[in-house]
This record gives sequence, C-alpha cells and structure tokens, in this order.
Amino acid sequence: MPKKIIQTDQAPAPVGAYNQATLAHGILYVSGQIALDPATGDLLTSDIETETRRVMDNLRAIVEAGGSSMDQILKCEVFVSDMENFGRINTVYATYFDEATAPARALVQVANLPKYVNVEISCIALVE
Repeated sequence: MPKKIIQTDQAPAPVGAYNQATLAHGILYVSGQIALDPATGDLLTSDIETETRRVMDNLRAIVEAGGSSMDQILKCEVFVSDMENFGRINTVYATYFDEATAPARALVQVANLPKYVNVEISCIALVE
C-alpha cells in the first residue's frame, strides 16, 4: 500500500514542506496542529482554552478526513510553551476523549512553537 496524502479544507493548510497527514498501512500520521482557524487563517490565542479547542478541532478534522475518528487515536504528542498551562490544556484535551480509552500521550515543554503559539498537538491514529 503506497503512502496516501490527506488534506482537508476543514483544517489549516500546511505552511511548509509537509502535509496535514499521511496514511500508510492503516496508520494515519497527523502533523502538528496549532490554533489557526481554517476559515480565516487567524490565530485563536485569546486564552489557552480557546487555543486548545481550536488545535483539537483541527486535529479532529484531519483525523476524520483520513477515515478515522478521535476514538481511534493511538498517541498524541503535545508541545507547550509553558508547563504552567498544563492543567488548563488538559481540561480541554480531556473533553475530546473517553478517559477509559484515551490515547497514549507525551507532553513536553519547549522553548518556542510556530508563530509563538502556546500549544501544538500531533497524533497517530488507526484507520480500519
């Protein structure tokens, strides 16, 4: 099975040499998403909850475009600019998953993120 490129206008277009996601052998690899509104291109960073919701909505749009769903996400990688925001980010993040079947996750504080946002999340999902 060759690699398939996944693109949707329901999430922000890539701004570099990458795609929203790639699919191979039943596994969907979703590129890191930030809080860009796909309709306007605006960054939604007024507060960390709004920012996290937009990131998660972008992820969901790409996961669904790839033929999967949030309950089929195997792992998320969360990058934050300030670990002090972890609790607030986690509160929003948790609303997108059933706690009993939530994916594996790594969360790392980094020095900077694209466009100096506060959170970026990527994921890997199963496509059945």
